[in-house]
Amino acid sequence: MDDLEFLLQSTIKLHHIIRNEVVAACEQASLEELSRVAVEAEGDTIYAVDQVSEELLYEFFIKEVAPQLPIVLIAEGLEGGQVVLPLGSREEDAKWRIIMDPIDGTRGLMYQKRPAWILTGIAPNKGPETSLTDIEMAVQTEIPLVKQHLSDMLYAIRGRGANVLRYNRLTDTEIPITLRPSTARTIKHGYAMLTRFFPGTRDTLAAIDEEIILGALGPVQPGKAHSFEDQYISTGGQLYELMAGHDRFSADIRPLMETILARWGMSLGLACHPYDLCTELIACEMGVIVTDEYGKQLNARLNVEDDVSWAGYANTSIQTEIEPLLQKALGRRGLI
Repeated sequence: MDDLEFLLQSTIKLHHIIRNEVVAACEQASLEELSRVAVEAEGDTIYAVDQVSEELLYEFFIKEVAPQLPIVLIAEGLEGGQVVLPLGSREEDAKWRIIMDPIDGTRGLMYQKRPAWILTGIAPNKGPETSLTDIEMAVQTEIPLVKQHLSDMLYAIRGRGANVLRYNRLTDTEIPITLRPSTARTIKHGYAMLTRFFPGTRDTLAAIDEEIILGALGPVQPGKAHSFEDQYISTGGQLYELMAGHDRFSADIRPLMETILARWGMSLGLACHPYDLCTELIACEMGVIVTDEYGKQLNARLNVEDDVSWAGYANTSIQTEIEPLLQKALGRRGLI
């Protein structure tokens, strides 16, 4: 078994464990317990439900992976954002960098509004500059709501396409399924949106969103709806919606709002980080187009600090329709 196959099987095993433990915690604990703030970390707020998965992943990699392969594990909750395993080994001797978000979409999950996702990306160790472009394998697993019996796992190795398994909690079985991004040539009558989850610059983001939609589709007609939006508070969830053909365009440009906030004497709140996007390889292997704010390949370093902007298009037709309008709207405001 080569390294990637070993890491794939190990990651899938870990995702199964985390999914089952978190669902069990959600079944047994009250909303107040799950939504309790445990730690105010630099990159995000850590809630009680987050700690269930964070403790599991650390112990798993120490016992199951590090004895076979030296790695750098990158995740929130680790001191300094990363740990070299086996403990005591040197970072430069690690063969792989593994970046994880054990629960992406905590807020939706702890209030039982929307499934969350376990995200893992694995790249050869190229030092601190190792980036999203270096990721060779990714696994993304849905953490279902308590009332939900089906959930999906997606994984990909670069150049080999993507795979999807659907798990049934009632029968403890899984079957392969097929997901396909939308083939629509326009966002008209489809889901398309800019992320604006949190207060701060929602007015500016909404104005950019309106400018893009009206630029693509023209004035709204009486009694009609041009397109729709779905503010899924999970980057992994947003990527899944693009992969599943539910959404046609989705973008998160919150880090660009720092320029505007600085003019008002304010600072940027929560934004997207590299661990939120560590499974974009799966989307790309399915044909989804994922870029940075300039329309280039994502190249963020694998860490827990950097803020990342991104845009996702279901296909090249949607990209051709929307990307020039997005670029124009950002350029006009001096954001790029």
